[in-house]
Amino acid sequence: MAVIAETGTPEGTRERTPGDRYKWVALSNTTLGTFMAMMNQSIVIISLPAIFNGIRVDPLGPGNVGLLLWMLMGYLIVSAVLVVTMGRIGDIFGRVRMYNAGFAVFTVASVALAASPFMGSTGALVLIVLRVVQGIGGALLMANSMAIITDAFPVTERGMALGINIMAGILASFLGLLLGGVLAGVEWRLVFLVSVPFGIFGTVWAYLKLRDNGVRTAARLDWWGNLTFATGLVLLMLGLTYGLMPNGGHPMGWGGPWVLAELIGGTAVLALFVLIETRVEDPMFHLSLFRIRAFLGGGLANLLANMGRGGLQFMLILWLQGIWLPLHGYSYASTPLWSGIYLIPMSVGFLGTGPLAGRLSDHYGQRWFSTGGMAGAAVSFLALLFLPVNFSYWPFAALILANGLCVGMFSAPNTTTLMNAVPADQRGAASGMRATFMNAGFVLSIGIFFSLVIAGLSGTLPGAMTRGLVAQGVPLATAHQVASLPPVGTLFAAFLGYNPMEHLLGHQVLTQIGPAHAATVTGRTFFPGLISGPFHHGLVIAFSAAALLCAAAAVSSLWAGDSHPRTGAEVAP
Repeated sequence: MAVIAETGTPEGTRERTPGDRYKWVALSNTTLGTFMAMMNQSIVIISLPAIFNGIRVDPLGPGNVGLLLWMLMGYLIVSAVLVVTMGRIGDIFGRVRMYNAGFAVFTVASVALAASPFMGSTGALVLIVLRVVQGIGGALLMANSMAIITDAFPVTERGMALGINIMAGILASFLGLLLGGVLAGVEWRLVFLVSVPFGIFGTVWAYLKLRDNGVRTAARLDWWGNLTFATGLVLLMLGLTYGLMPNGGHPMGWGGPWVLAELIGGTAVLALFVLIETRVEDPMFHLSLFRIRAFLGGGLANLLANMGRGGLQFMLILWLQGIWLPLHGYSYASTPLWSGIYLIPMSVGFLGTGPLAGRLSDHYGQRWFSTGGMAGAAVSFLALLFLPVNFSYWPFAALILANGLCVGMFSAPNTTTLMNAVPADQRGAASGMRATFMNAGFVLSIGIFFSLVIAGLSGTLPGAMTRGLVAQGVPLATAHQVASLPPVGTLFAAFLGYNPMEHLLGHQVLTQIGPAHAATVTGRTFFPGLISGPFHHGLVIAFSAAALLCAAAAVSSLWAGDSHPRTGAEVAP
């Protein structure tokens, strides 16, 4: 029996929510799409050394850091920029139609990435462009999946369904780290090829089985709104990305003219977008949705939570790969894979509470689950401050498990709050805005937390590195020159699984100081010993900031309250 829901949007329209069989088909397919899109955000992180080695490019060589950043961030930036537009197009032309197109685009881009024959910087640029195309497909998938689930499930089951989908996405982001490490060790093309069978199956399945059941709104595309929104976000994210790069003798580029122009220009263009959206007849995004307390509060909580969570992921990876794993006998080349393995408790925590919190919030409301989850995440960040740099693993595992449990408790109820708060004919745009909050929060977190750690390293690392290198026979002038290099290069080296000291000194210097000193300098304890003090100082600042962000997300969730569907009462005919 179908379930009917009256809508409060177009006059006389009634929204039809399908029965049990179709809703599980919709959930299964959209969960596969979300899993694939989110996995490809993280799978490249671990695989970057193998990818650049495969196309014969040194990612840390002169002029290549930009290629590294775009390979790392391009997919994420494009996804963040386009999800609202793709969601709104889905509201107008059909969410399933746009979702299906996303599966097809994503799959074709994955095939092209795996088959790319180009080498050198040309090969890197081709891969970056194809990752952007893949990001367009990912944006179509992420923007419409939540709306399709909301259309398919009655209100009493939406939290559970959304929880399953969200947890699949979060799990995929961590499994991508593991899978990338395993596949990159065999052949770098497999990193992209692994998505192809799932993409083909998901595309065919989606075209055959999914159907549009949501409310559509006849409207014209808001070209100026789409253009200004995309341009403003792109400029802001470019500024955030290039702010991490050295500029004019400074360790970071935040004061550089181009970065400032991008940040100020992006803000100005987004202000123009807001003005346009108040004047056009069919806006890309109805700004009046922000007058809905649940949508505004839930969206702000989503942004703040992802800023905290994204920072946690990168800080933990740097902590493990740059210090802890080498001190415990792991080679630098193996640290990317093992950092993913040692972060598994966090994924277990997500899985443990995600669907359950969603299901319980269907019956008891979302407020206390989302608020309690973020409050607990803030406490777990503060607890991480008390761990020494060379910690015992099991207390660390317990804390990241607790963090995963808390974030899982927040995610599904928060999404239910957002999706229930909007009219049925705005679900695509609202789903896209939710994805924008998530992706923008992640990009912001990278800029914020990398900057905090780099700032902490800039003040103390050069002196410690100079003294340590001179003690091992490196000439003072060479030691000072190496120690004066921007810390971002050192961090990226550890992040990519390169031996930082071997990369910084080079073969010629290592030969000059003799095999005994060279073995010490490139050993597993020398670099962690240099960086542990300055890095811990940066960690204290970063985790304190993350705790504040999560606490603010908890307050925002409490203010947002519980959200009830804006579609009238649902009744079974």
